[in-house]
Amino acid sequence: MDALVLTGKGLTLDYVREVARDGRKVQIAPEAYGQLAETRKTVFELAEKDFPIYGFTVGVGWNKDVKVYKEFFEQYNRNLIYSHCIGVEPYTSEEEVRAVMLARLNTLLANATGVGPEIAKMYADMLNAGIHPLVPERGSVGEADIGCNSLIGLAMIGEGDVKYKGSVMRADKALEQEGLEPIVLGPKDGLCIVTNNALGAGQGAVTLYELKEFMLMTDIVYAMSLEGFNGNTSPLLPHTHAVRPYKYQIETAQRITKLIEGSYIYQSGPGKALQDPLCFRDVTQVHGSVWHAIEYTEELLGIQLNSTDDNPCFLPEKQNFYSCANYEPLVWVLGFEMLAVALSHISKCSCLRTIKLSTPEFSKLNRFLSPDKSVLGFATIQKTFTALDSEIRHLSNPSSVDGLSLAGDIEDRHTNSPHVVQRTRQILDNLRYILAIEMIHAAQALDYRKGMPLGTVTEKAFKFVRESIPFYDKDRPLTTDIRKAYEILKSRRLLDLL
Repeated sequence: MDALVLTGKGLTLDYVREVARDGRKVQIAPEAYGQLAETRKTVFELAEKDFPIYGFTVGVGWNKDVKVYKEFFEQYNRNLIYSHCIGVEPYTSEEEVRAVMLARLNTLLANATGVGPEIAKMYADMLNAGIHPLVPERGSVGEADIGCNSLIGLAMIGEGDVKYKGSVMRADKALEQEGLEPIVLGPKDGLCIVTNNALGAGQGAVTLYELKEFMLMTDIVYAMSLEGFNGNTSPLLPHTHAVRPYKYQIETAQRITKLIEGSYIYQSGPGKALQDPLCFRDVTQVHGSVWHAIEYTEELLGIQLNSTDDNPCFLPEKQNFYSCANYEPLVWVLGFEMLAVALSHISKCSCLRTIKLSTPEFSKLNRFLSPDKSVLGFATIQKTFTALDSEIRHLSNPSSVDGLSLAGDIEDRHTNSPHVVQRTRQILDNLRYILAIEMIHAAQALDYRKGMPLGTVTEKAFKFVRESIPFYDKDRPLTTDIRKAYEILKSRRLLDLL
């Protein structure tokens, strides 16, 4: 795969995935690097005129009234990195760290920071060499992730720890092995490294592309459950959606229809319910709502990934720095809070479907899907997905409104963007377990439909599940089965069936 050429524009979730997950290398476009160098010259010209520049010729935060003399530029910026290393564990995953570094590199190339071009090059070099700083997840209130991004700067100057070739080591040792020299910080470099929303944005990008993959798999699990339940297909008919034309509701119905093409459930028969419970009947609307929330969040996070969030903001056409609030990420943070609520509906519907599959009055199958009365079956497993669903209900509560007034009452509002994203990520992981348990139930129900034709994709999915999780013919520990089903969803292998 060729290196991804970065210009400060055009960075998509797919590109982030290729760099973060797949290890695609990056390259700074020559014209973008040249623009950084030209802007840097202007920055030095302003400094020579004794022009006050936040984080350059004067301090930051409450110390914005403290002058920084040019003979102390390097030490001041080093001290700025040191003093902002305040984050606490757990550490961000390597995949997410790559996304964080990519996010910051691309926003630097928007050419509104005045950063030294060698800083941008170091981001690219570290990504390409697989040198990943240990970045703590906690320590940001979401108005620029200064307390966590600083650890990337610490690694750049050859200090702190990094993950390199599967081992944790000192940053200077990893840089040395790759033939890289620690950077010498110049004016404003420290501020450019720490003051941005790359942690929240990088983790957000990873969460979003994982969520998009997961949502495609939820359709497969639901289709298996619908067949196991012998449910109605009329809620999937295109005519019913044409009169209420929400885009993703329609697309979801079309996808599920393809999954169950050729299935026995299109056959009418005695005893089939006129209407299914809402957790089965409303799925296209519920799943479609999540896709609308994804679209909203992806669009606005995309702007974050392809524009500057620096303060002060350098405008080349004005040849000057301007105080601003572009570090304020609320517009896309609200998207992740919306997603958290939307995903709680996915959770509730899945739990309810799983319960209905185990209830003879609805499924017309054995109680708890047991093969006979001497087997307890899926009786107690209901407590597991109920507990996970309760966690999701708690995690879906908003947290962007929380915070205290800091830094001499100047920094008096917050969005908690990394925390919001991390909670959405946790909801997604809980959902993998919840849908995994539903998938186990759906496969068990489908075993009782033997001899009946299944859908073109659901039959493949059923056989795939049965390769690692056998029919529940007698009582056994279910923790192992749950883990295997979770790994099927976590590995995204179901997507290969589409």
